[in-house]
Amino acid sequence: MALNFIVFPMFQQSKLETTNYSDFLNKIEEKKIDTVQIEDHNIYYTLKKDSTDKTYKTGVMNDSDLVNRLDKSGAKFGQVYQEQMNPILSSLISFFLPLIIFWAFGSWMFKRMQKKMGGDDQMSFSQGSGFGLGNLGKSNAKVYVGEQTGKTFNDVAGQEEAKENLQEIVDFLNNPAKYKEIGAKMPKGALLVGPPGTGKTLLAKAVAGEAGVPFFSISGSEFVEMFVGRGAAKVRDLFKQAREKAPCIVFIDEIDTIGKKRDGAGMNGNDEREQTLNQLLAEMDGFDGSKGVVLLAATNRPDSLDPALTRPGRFDRRIPVELPDLAGREAILKLHAKDIKCSNNIDFNVIARASAGASGAELANIINEGALLAVRDHRKSVVQKDLEEAIEIVIAGEQKKGAVISNRERMIVSYHEIGHALVAAKCKNTAPVHKITIIPRTKGALGYTMQVEENEQNLLSKEEAFQKIMVYTGGRCAEELIFNSITSGASNDIEQATKLARAMITRLGMSDEFGMTALETVNNQYLGGDTSLACSNETATKIDEATIALIKKAHDEAYQILEDNKMKLHELAKFLYERETITGEEFMYILNKPAEIPAQTNKD
Repeated sequence: MALNFIVFPMFQQSKLETTNYSDFLNKIEEKKIDTVQIEDHNIYYTLKKDSTDKTYKTGVMNDSDLVNRLDKSGAKFGQVYQEQMNPILSSLISFFLPLIIFWAFGSWMFKRMQKKMGGDDQMSFSQGSGFGLGNLGKSNAKVYVGEQTGKTFNDVAGQEEAKENLQEIVDFLNNPAKYKEIGAKMPKGALLVGPPGTGKTLLAKAVAGEAGVPFFSISGSEFVEMFVGRGAAKVRDLFKQAREKAPCIVFIDEIDTIGKKRDGAGMNGNDEREQTLNQLLAEMDGFDGSKGVVLLAATNRPDSLDPALTRPGRFDRRIPVELPDLAGREAILKLHAKDIKCSNNIDFNVIARASAGASGAELANIINEGALLAVRDHRKSVVQKDLEEAIEIVIAGEQKKGAVISNRERMIVSYHEIGHALVAAKCKNTAPVHKITIIPRTKGALGYTMQVEENEQNLLSKEEAFQKIMVYTGGRCAEELIFNSITSGASNDIEQATKLARAMITRLGMSDEFGMTALETVNNQYLGGDTSLACSNETATKIDEATIALIKKAHDEAYQILEDNKMKLHELAKFLYERETITGEEFMYILNKPAEIPAQTNKD
C-alpha cells in the first residue's frame, strides 16, 4: 500500500516542460499561445491544439511590451499551473495524517470511557482484571460495608414469608458453626422473584443489614459491554473481591439482563451476553458457600432465565416476593405513615381494602400523595380523605378541574356510571360500591365507579367472574336503554370484559365446550401477563365465538336488570349529575328506599 503513495509518484512523468524565452516569443508570433500565466519569476503557458496537454514554463525577462503582444496574438490570461508539494511529502501526509487523527480521537474517547466507568462512588478493584485497560474490566459494584445499608427486616413490611426464608441466611452468616457442626451447607444463591415494586432490592439490603456483612450491589445491565470479554472480566473481578471480603452478600439486580436462556443466536452462540453468563455460571460453581459468600439476585422475569442458572447448586432457593395481601398492605401503609404527620383517626384498613393489587412502592406513593394533598389544603396533618383521594390519583390520575364537558355528556356519563353501580348492587357475588364520580381525571377517565371488597379474596368462582363481566357491560347497557345510542366511553370496559371472558374459556376451565383444557399460556406473569394461544386455528376461531357469546349473554342480563330498575336508574343518575360524586352509602340508601307513589284523588 505504501508503494502506491510514495514510490510510484517518483517515476510518473511530469506534465510540466521547461522552455527558453525565445521559443516562448516564437509561439507568440505564430499565435499558438492558448492561455498564459505570468508570475514574479516564471511564465506558464499552454498551446492551442496541443494533443499532449502539457504546460510549458519559461523565465521572466525585462519585456515591457509582452502583455500587448500576447493580447494581440489572441492569448488568454488565466490560471495555468499551481506549484505542487513534493510528491513524497504529499504521499506521506495523505497516508499517515488520517491514521494520526483516528488514533487521537480513539485515545480521547477511551479516556472519557475510563472516567465514566471508574467513578468515586464505586468500589476500586484490582488492575489485573482489566487487561491493562484501566477500569473497563472492573465490576463497578457499589459496596456497603457492615450495616451501612441502613436497612433491616424492620424496614420491610408485608413480606413475612420472604423474610422468614431469608432469616436462615442471616443466621448462617452470624452463626456458621452450628451449621458446620451438623454438616449442613448454606444455599449458594437465592433468587427473589416477583412483580416490580414489591421490595426485592429492599429485602436484599435488609439481609445485609441484619447480618452486618459487606454488601455488594450491582445491576445486571452493568455487566453488558460493547467490548467483547469485558462483561466476563467484571464477573471475575466481582467474585474475586467477594471472596476477599467474605463473609459477604453479593446482590445482582435484574439478573435476567445477563441470565437469559442461551439460544445460540448470537455469533454462533458466543456473543458477549453468553460469555458473561458462562463466566457467572463458572464462578458460582467455583466458590464455596461455607466460606460465607451468599449470592442474591432479583428478577421479575424468572421464566426467561437459563435453566443452568436456576438449577440446585447455583440458585438453590427461589423466594417469591408477591403483591401484599390485605394485612400486608395495611402494615406497609402504617410503616410508611410513621414518617408522616397523620391524624389519629385514620382507618388504614379501609385504605388497604381500597388499594387491592397495589405493590409496596405504590402504597408508599399513596402515603406521599396524601401528604402532598394535605400541604395543598394548608393542613398540618394527613386525614382520611387525603389518603382516599390519593388512591384515586394513583388509579385514575388528578382531577381535571378545568375540563369543559357539555351538560349532555355529563348526563351520559352519569347514567353510564350508575349503570355499572346498579348492576353491581343487584348481583350477589360482586364487591360493594364504594364511590361513584363523574369528575374527569387526567388518565382519561370521564368518571368511574369504585368497588371495594369487604374481605381479601383469593379465589374467583365462575359465577363471580360472569357477574364481573355483567358489571363491565352495565355502563354501555345504560346508554343503550336511556339514550338509544352508544358512545366511546365504554372502551376500557370492553377491553376488561373481553380479557376476563377469554381467560374463563382458555385458562380457567370455565367453559362447557372446552372444559379443563389449557388453550392459552401466560408470558411474563409479573410484567403485564401477556398471553399467547396454544391451539390450532380452528380452535382459535371457536374460542372467539365462545368469547363473543359469553359477553353477549352478560350484556343481555345486565340490560334486563337496568330495564327492571329503570326508575331507580333515573333517580340515581339525576342525583349523581347534581352532586358529581356520591358515596356507596348514599347510593345504597337511594336504591333501597321505597319509590315515591304519586298521590291519587278519589272521584265520586
